[in-house]
Amino acid sequence: MFNKLRNRFLLMNMVIITVIMLVAFTAIYTITYQNVRNDISMDLFRAADSYHKMDGFQGGGGFPPQEGAIPPKQGARGNAAMPPERSVSFALQTDEQWNITVTNSRFDMDDEFYAAAVKKAAAAPSEFGEVTLDGTRWAYSVMQGRVGYSIVYMDVTAQQKILTNLVYTFSAVAVVMLGVIFLVSRYFASRSIAPVKEAFDKQKQFIADASHELKTPLAVINTNADVLLANGEDTIREQAKWLHRIKSETERMKTLTNELLYLTEMEDARSRRMHIPFDWSEAVESVILTMEAVIFEKNLALEYDIEPGLTVTGSSEQMKQVTMILLDNAIKYANSQGSIQLTLKKHQGHILLSVSNTGPGIPPEHLGKIFDRFYRADPSRSRQNGGYGLGLAIAKSIVQQHRGKIYARSVPNEKTTFFVQLG
Repeated sequence: MFNKLRNRFLLMNMVIITVIMLVAFTAIYTITYQNVRNDISMDLFRAADSYHKMDGFQGGGGFPPQEGAIPPKQGARGNAAMPPERSVSFALQTDEQWNITVTNSRFDMDDEFYAAAVKKAAAAPSEFGEVTLDGTRWAYSVMQGRVGYSIVYMDVTAQQKILTNLVYTFSAVAVVMLGVIFLVSRYFASRSIAPVKEAFDKQKQFIADASHELKTPLAVINTNADVLLANGEDTIREQAKWLHRIKSETERMKTLTNELLYLTEMEDARSRRMHIPFDWSEAVESVILTMEAVIFEKNLALEYDIEPGLTVTGSSEQMKQVTMILLDNAIKYANSQGSIQLTLKKHQGHILLSVSNTGPGIPPEHLGKIFDRFYRADPSRSRQNGGYGLGLAIAKSIVQQHRGKIYARSVPNEKTTFFVQLG
């Protein structure tokens, strides 16, 4: 599925870029083509104007004779000075049947070449046309005179080569650019769908984990319900054991669904951050007072150091919940007759809460995943403690909503510490 999505992104990107390139190259070629055509037309006009003023093109040929010029013999080649043009050119004069009467050229070409030139011009007489003669591209201009036609030819092979080279250059550049763009687009297409794939994978895992967590209490409820149905003649008091188990599993399911709903609400509410200052020191102290009895029952030692008057902006109740989650986590995973330490102090311009407990610790490979939903470094022990692997995920979501950081450090078989940094 994601390969198809990536390929669609890639195809769409390539089509858009190809269209843009075609439009750009077409515009550049059109402008260049028009400029070259204009230059050729101007040079041809100048060459024709020069030939009009030269000896040998007078009378009925259509080229006005230069004042004082001596007319050449019929059919002779003009020997007057050539026009001051950079391009290669020659001029021909014909009668009304397109028979050559006067030739003016600085090049010694055979009569067949000139005859072929006149034949092609006669086939399409125009003030501006182009023909190919012996592999050379010529522009020509035909003007009708009193007794025939005058034709001026100019070599435009170089200009035509410019346009041809431009097409080849555009083609080569297009191929290279499309290749580079394909590789770059493929890379960024893969990068762009990576978060989508990650979110999809997390969603699948979340659904699988939630289903797994719900499956166990549902199985217990179903089994106990079958027992009740099998002993329908017994009184409620006699069946109380099975009813209590059903109620216990129902409470577990309620807790799980409430935590899942809370996580969803937290993610939806991230853009609606509350800006209410509150005394975090006082909030943490209230949580400690609530948890002291539980810590005492577990035969654990508690040490805490809270700097008074530390104020942050956000939700007091939510930060109390974070503190409760971290303390509850420390109590569950502390070793027998171990200790728990809690500190809340200013640290490098921030306010830092740390909650530590002695115990087996968390292996390094698990530290980066313990804030994921349903993740347990030790699944068997977590199930024994009644946890679902959602507490730290909820704590992370709350801290992120408060624009803070939460992370953990652990030394295996010694101590684990969770840190919350705000401000």
